[in-house]
Amino acid sequence: MELLRTSRTLLRRWREDDLHAYFEIYSRWEVMRWLGAQPRRVVADLDEARERLARRREREAGLPSPYGLWALLVTDPAGHWGADPVGTVLLLPLQDASGMTTEVEIGWNLHPDHQGRGLVTEAARALLGAAEQAGLTRVLALTDPDNTASQAVAGRLGMLDEGLTDRWFATTTRQFRWSAARP
Repeated sequence: MELLRTSRTLLRRWREDDLHAYFEIYSRWEVMRWLGAQPRRVVADLDEARERLARRREREAGLPSPYGLWALLVTDPAGHWGADPVGTVLLLPLQDASGMTTEVEIGWNLHPDHQGRGLVTEAARALLGAAEQAGLTRVLALTDPDNTASQAVAGRLGMLDEGLTDRWFATTTRQFRWSAARP
């Protein structure tokens, strides 16, 4: 299922045949060093990648659009769509130690070969637009406190830096907030 397209990005559901692309992204320390609770580690092999991809697909199966863990595809310099995902842009309900909350998270990660070109910013901005159209008025981005690249993306998206918090994922994160434009 395709969610949206911009001039250079496409967000669609991850598929089983994306296994090798999934492994290529999440077997890299440059990506995994920022994701999840400590201790962080890379995806070790294709079997683990298959298990994680299946869990990801199962997790989002019951979520209404625009919620999801969206595979990010990009165009090449000639404007042709790549066949394989190069990252993920997500929009998910958040839970804390008490359970589900009313908060929603946007997040992103990208293969190192595609970083620094504004692709995540472009796709995340479009996903925030879809979130607003779906009636969401507030979305959080949670970054590792040392992940200045993701914090810069949050800034380019116009998100307000709300400082450090220990509320999410049993780890310290820097929280950013996006609010829908009011008429």
